[in-house]
Amino acid sequence: MSVTTRDLPVITESSAIAPDPLIVYFSSVSENTHRFVEKLGMRSVRIPVTAGVIAVDEPYVLICPTYGGGKPSSAGDGPIRATGGFVPKQVIRFLNDEHNRSLIRGVIAAGNTNFGEEFCHAGDVIAAKCRVPYLYRFELMGTAEDVERVRAGLARFAADRQPLLAGVPTAC
Repeated sequence: MSVTTRDLPVITESSAIAPDPLIVYFSSVSENTHRFVEKLGMRSVRIPVTAGVIAVDEPYVLICPTYGGGKPSSAGDGPIRATGGFVPKQVIRFLNDEHNRSLIRGVIAAGNTNFGEEFCHAGDVIAAKCRVPYLYRFELMGTAEDVERVRAGLARFAADRQPLLAGVPTAC
């Protein structure tokens, strides 16, 4: 994987889904989602909390926490709009870049069961708006079982979807 900088990092590889798909994720200062992604031990790129936006150049699976518990958000006025504050504004900015959005192949969401019906709702929002599969949901930083399920599921997903998604953009 190569990374170049043009005010924004750009990740470059082939356009096909790799056997170990790229994970693009957002984690706030709580680091819950970051700890989960680290446990996966897979290639990953983090959407920055404060500085800039990244650009990716290969298909990826997005892992995103759910925020807000239904509080309105003012972020996002592009194709991905703030919808009740569930999707972090940094993820909205990332997905509002048409190129980044065209490479998303699935979404995994984290959340807190204290949100009740809104548990992991960011995944519902992103899957619907980007028309990609909602692959998995987990609480906070996930359990060891969640890590194993996601690792195995992503390997199956990459193998099953390889011929279907190679080079085919998915627009929101």
